[in-house]
Amino acid sequence: MKVLLISTYDTYGGAAIAASRLMDALIGEGVDARMLVRDKRSGNNRVTPLGSALGNKWNFAAERGGIYLHNRLSKRYLFDVSTATTGVSVTKLPAFAQADVIHLHWINQGMLSVREIGRILASGKKVVWTMHDMWPFTGICHHARDCRRYEAGCGDCPYLQCRGRQDVSHRVFRRKTKAYASGDLAFAACSQWLAALAGKSPLTRGHTVLSIPNAIDTAAYSPENKAEIRQQWGLPHDKKIVLFAAVKTSDKRKGTDYLLEASRLLAQEYKEQLFFLIAGNDGGEIERQLPFPAKSTGFVPPHQMPGIYNAADVFITPSLQENLPNTLMESMACGTPCVGFRIGGIPEMIDHRQNGYVADYRNAADFAEGIRWVLFEADYAQLQQNARRKVLKEYDRPVVAQTYISLYQQLLDK
Repeated sequence: MKVLLISTYDTYGGAAIAASRLMDALIGEGVDARMLVRDKRSGNNRVTPLGSALGNKWNFAAERGGIYLHNRLSKRYLFDVSTATTGVSVTKLPAFAQADVIHLHWINQGMLSVREIGRILASGKKVVWTMHDMWPFTGICHHARDCRRYEAGCGDCPYLQCRGRQDVSHRVFRRKTKAYASGDLAFAACSQWLAALAGKSPLTRGHTVLSIPNAIDTAAYSPENKAEIRQQWGLPHDKKIVLFAAVKTSDKRKGTDYLLEASRLLAQEYKEQLFFLIAGNDGGEIERQLPFPAKSTGFVPPHQMPGIYNAADVFITPSLQENLPNTLMESMACGTPCVGFRIGGIPEMIDHRQNGYVADYRNAADFAEGIRWVLFEADYAQLQQNARRKVLKEYDRPVVAQTYISLYQQLLDK
């Protein structure tokens, strides 16, 4: 079986990392899997970059420029939406012709246009689309938040300055409707939460919608000696370490305001007992505002992240928009319990008070209580065992790969 995965990136961002991990998982199960990307950042010879540097920059700039104009020259929400008006061509490539299954992932910012998606479906190839956010079934937004207009064709988009019933969100929705009608499409959501939302959109009607989680290498992400890791990173041995990690830690969507508020609440009683570790770009901004001693590592290469998770006593994700975060999966695989808000797929990953704590959404006091409970009240050793066990059972590479292989085979047998 030959599977061709298509993604904007191969290693940059959560969706790209998930796609690359799936490719490796499929290869491990005997599938001939390869990937096409707009922006290649790895040395993997199974990943092929497409387009020229100049052409890709033009596609990206042309799409963003259009959004900028629709927003009356405002940069607000510039990267919260995508119109997919431009992209590269894949249907005439030998790799496309040779593939049995085409597997789309996150394909925005100049990778695939809506028109090219229509061509892919019209080719007669079996097509699976892993949804890493809501964009495949909305007009233009990646996260609809409280908006439900995608259930009726979009329009009057809250992300647009120039909004109305026939605005660009509605027009792109119509283009997607036409493109998706070109062939059969199986939508695979990374979480049950996202699958439920997708099922409400007219864009998924007549197509398969199911939930399949991301995969993780549980050999690479596994428990290590905490004392040795802390020694290597120059971290304290006499404090409980709270870890926060994100590609851009200052991103408000990652819930940094709630993190800081929760930390102030914890400082009232645990100021001498906690240490905060921040992994990711812009971490210094958070470090300076915390009422605890802290260390910002800056960007940490993926191969070093298992050590970071193992150094911590708890991983926290106050994110306000999430599907099925890789960071939670990685931390749990290392046996480090997690605390997160009740949003998106997080409650599917964290079993409340069994392998971590699920706090009420946007409730900093409950978030602080979750950190306190994990570190000072719960049976910590049991939390660690439960976290690791959950990942081995549901997210391990062979488990997820076999689920996708079964889906591929069902489509090929039609």
